[in-house]
Amino acid sequence: MPDRAPRPVDRQLPTEESKDLLALVRDIIEREIVPVAAEEEAAGHFPRENFSLLSESGLLGLPYDSEHGGGDQPYEVYLQVLEELGAARLTVGLGVSVHSLACHALASYGTADQQAKHLPAMLGGGLLGAYCLSEPASGSDAASLRTKAVRDGDDWVITGTKAWITHGGVADCYTVLARTGGEGAGGISAFLVPGDAEGLTAAAPEKKMGMNGSPTAQLHFDGVRIGDDRRIGDEGQGFAIALSALDSGRLGIAACAVGVAQAALDEAVEYATGRLQFGRPIADFQGLRFMLADMATRIEAGRALYLAAARLRDAGLPFSRQAAMAKLFCTDAAMQVTTDAVQVLGGYGYTADFPVERYMREAKVLQIVEGTNQIQRMVIARHLAGPETR
Repeated sequence: MPDRAPRPVDRQLPTEESKDLLALVRDIIEREIVPVAAEEEAAGHFPRENFSLLSESGLLGLPYDSEHGGGDQPYEVYLQVLEELGAARLTVGLGVSVHSLACHALASYGTADQQAKHLPAMLGGGLLGAYCLSEPASGSDAASLRTKAVRDGDDWVITGTKAWITHGGVADCYTVLARTGGEGAGGISAFLVPGDAEGLTAAAPEKKMGMNGSPTAQLHFDGVRIGDDRRIGDEGQGFAIALSALDSGRLGIAACAVGVAQAALDEAVEYATGRLQFGRPIADFQGLRFMLADMATRIEAGRALYLAAARLRDAGLPFSRQAAMAKLFCTDAAMQVTTDAVQVLGGYGYTADFPVERYMREAKVLQIVEGTNQIQRMVIARHLAGPETR
């Protein structure tokens, strides 16, 4: 059963331009993404053609400066685009969020020469990026990463393994965090590595319970040599760059989560109002009506939370705590809403004939990526009560 396009959401957009932008996104969704989403996800097809079209349409660099090919859009608008894409197909929505994450280091910490050389192709020239922080033995404890970058004249030689890399093996460029100094966060630097660099190989994609169209793979760096002109920021600044990117990236995950939850609610309402039992629609029964009401309330609350955090970011105000809250709440809400959607559809919800089972499987990963929700709780608590004592 092919997916339906997400129902229009009543959005409070800041400009007429942003309204036109959302209309463009919905047109692309309805024509190019939704009709093949279920089939391609089942087949594990990576929709590179969707990302190429989004790039051609100016939708891969929305929150970045137009000077280098970006869209000059506030995060408030960019995140609502992500929500629409996530509702249509999470592989695409999350992929755009990851690409934006990969561009963050260069756009925020790169030199003018680096930005002029690389950003136009990344923001609107068809290139697709990926972000390489996690490793097999350092996930939540990212500051303990072991991938090394050793100085050799004017070059750096990178050796090690990165894990859980979205777009691993298909990306054109990778923002890579590697150890250039001593132990801990202060010994890490950031690099922009081309996808075709000699010595860079990808393992077979992980076999996942959801998002089968989005390759997630280990990357092996076997003496990958790059010039110092591909080091982003100062030596030892990499971990601070990574954390800065993750604050913004967590808002992208929150928006995608709301999109998945909205798609699940739309499907549940459609089914409940059309399914007859005991001579009337099952939506007439109070148990289901209350379930639908709770689902809708979680979605509205999540949307309000991520937009409030985005507006802080757009105003240049601190938003790290609010980003963690948005990621935590929205992804937990998505897990609950998608699970409830399966329950509303009953036995049909457990079959691949309806998309809600896919939404439930996809929602799970959103509680894990870009900092598990347990890590988000730690971040929030530190803002409230200070660092943990040892």
